[in-house]
Amino acid sequence: MLAFEHASRTTKGARSHQEDTALFWSGEDAAAPGAVVAVLADGMGGHAGGALASRMACESFIKAYADQDGPNTERLIEALTAANQAIADTVDANPMLAGMGSTLVGVTFGADGIEWVSVGDSPLLLYRRGEIALLNEDHSLAPELDRLAAAGAISEDEARRDPRRHMLRSAVTGDDIDLIDLSRRPLKVEPGDYIILASDGLQTLESMEIERIVAAYAEDGAVAVANALIRAVEALKDPHQDNATVVAVRLLPQDASSAGVADATGDARAPVQDEDR
Repeated sequence: MLAFEHASRTTKGARSHQEDTALFWSGEDAAAPGAVVAVLADGMGGHAGGALASRMACESFIKAYADQDGPNTERLIEALTAANQAIADTVDANPMLAGMGSTLVGVTFGADGIEWVSVGDSPLLLYRRGEIALLNEDHSLAPELDRLAAAGAISEDEARRDPRRHMLRSAVTGDDIDLIDLSRRPLKVEPGDYIILASDGLQTLESMEIERIVAAYAEDGAVAVANALIRAVEALKDPHQDNATVVAVRLLPQDASSAGVADATGDARAPVQDEDR
């Protein structure tokens, strides 16, 4: 049976509060024994609203996924729907929280590979054989601006500096979700692969730098990779640094698989949210 190692690390950056949440679930699942679910959300809506929205989205997603059975893609959509409904119910009960919401990327890891659902601009990355690839769609305005630059309508510099670049075209807010990215089929995981879920604060680092860091620490495990990425973000000392959260997951080598699924503390069962390091 396949086994996965995972770790999560986060930093507030230059912000006074933390609006990111990351949770794991590796409970008993008769439909997919040994499976792991990772979910990450980047909240919005101010100090109270953003933090509440991201935590509520992750907790509702995990609970709904665990309570469902059937095809995995249906469970992912049901879990996303539950996360969205939880935010809607909270805003209905407390209109002062209107405007809160979050991005969300939820990933399942199992014998068939990984599957995901995502809304917003929190990247899901695959590291394989020394290269990084983005797996999910970016629901911010950044891809649209980059397309305009590629067509010659604006310059590349204008696209990079446009203040609308990080505006979201889709988010989990309790209203209808405009854009949803759902994997079409399981993606097989190979030995040496890392799957990285992150909030967009990680993108202070260039893609090639993320690639270099993961390659340098890959042999040391998920904890080392997550730690190194967050240290690199903090080392830049960007005065506008957003919250940054990294979840690193890798397929354990066969000789380590007998130990079971493990997180950074070795606990194979409880959901985990790491505090600032």
